Amino acid sequence: MATAAKVVYSHITKQPGVRGGKACIDDTRISVVDVVALLKQGLGDQQIVERYPSLNLAQVHAAISYYYENREELEADLAEDDSAEAEHERRRAEYLSRRTR
Repeated sequence: MATAAKVVYSHITKQPGVRGGKACIDDTRISVVDVVALLKQGLGDQQIVERYPSLNLAQVHAAISYYYENREELEADLAEDDSAEAEHERRRAEYLSRRTR
């Protein structure tokens, strides 16, 4: 039996099994962290919509608002993503180094 998504903020949902239960924009697999990462790279709200054409400005603004309301949680998610990315890059470099020997 499917479990209904729990709405936690306008346009934002958390659903077990979707992006690890992290906050996502409703009816997408785009997480709030994805939007915040682009914001931190200097993209504006309209540029984020251009990057994710399935989103509208209201959804992007909701993600940004959710971030500011839940900054500690999302900063931890960002750090976790950065750590996972660094580990992936380390393993990739190690693999490539073994291949070229």
